[in-house]
Amino acid sequence: MSLALSPALRDALSRWLDHQSALAGGAPNTVTAYRSDVTGWLAFLGQHLGDSFGVAQLATLGITDMRAWMAHERGRGVSSRSMARALSAVKSFTRWLAEREGFDPTAILSTRAPKFTRKLPRPLSQEAARDLISTVELQASAPWIAARDVAVVTLLYGCGLRISEALSLSGAQAELGESLRITGKGGKERLVPVLPAAARAVAAYVRLCPHPLSPDAPLFRGVRGGALNPRSIAKVTEAARLQLGLPSTVTPHAMRHSFATHLLNAGGDLRAIQELLGHASLSTTQAYTAVDTARLLDVYAAAHPRAQSRAQPRVQPRR
Repeated sequence: MSLALSPALRDALSRWLDHQSALAGGAPNTVTAYRSDVTGWLAFLGQHLGDSFGVAQLATLGITDMRAWMAHERGRGVSSRSMARALSAVKSFTRWLAEREGFDPTAILSTRAPKFTRKLPRPLSQEAARDLISTVELQASAPWIAARDVAVVTLLYGCGLRISEALSLSGAQAELGESLRITGKGGKERLVPVLPAAARAVAAYVRLCPHPLSPDAPLFRGVRGGALNPRSIAKVTEAARLQLGLPSTVTPHAMRHSFATHLLNAGGDLRAIQELLGHASLSTTQAYTAVDTARLLDVYAAAHPRAQSRAQPRVQPRR
């Protein structure tokens, strides 16, 4: 779909993306998604309304135009979840532009996002998490690569890090203390306790790594010495879970989910877990309560006498 924007609108989109990247602290992948979503919306409007499309035309948009865009996207097979994300980016851009250009964005901002079922995290059991880490070690051909993969996966599970956070560690952090300062999404910093097992795993990797780990260089290295690609950890995790017969939901990110769920099961406070994970909103962390509740209901249904009696037909006593 061709995109014929006025110079003013092109400049506005560029400045908004810069704002998201710098001032709002947007992660690179997030900013890329914003660019794609808003550009796709503007491209549709350019064809839908005809001719060159600029800021003045944005101010005239009505709810029917927004519905036409959403219907077009759904016709292309865009999921409700992706549609909701795109609409969120469109609203953010429009709100930002309306504040600067002085037009009324009500029609765009009042557009309702499609409902979708939020996918719950799929954590591993504690035993499966330990087995996965042990099996990851068996996948590599070189001892230092095995130690590297174990160190990364142990950080995901033992500290609840995102894969991007683990791979952003530098050589200056090679000697882990009792805590680790992590810069997460939006540039937010948090302090994460380091388990002895995680510190030992990283120390073992540092001893074996054949590449110089200078303070300002990446801590985790690829075979040729460059920064480790997250795809390498995804592949070794997949190999390990296939060997163990675990489901396809077992990914590097599932180790982070497992960290949170196991803390919650052990009586961890939801607010504290939110801080450890670096979630901006408590509602994101609350997804783990749904996982825990589902597990508790299963236990209740299997073990509670009243639950069992409801599941079985009553036998009338003989008179």
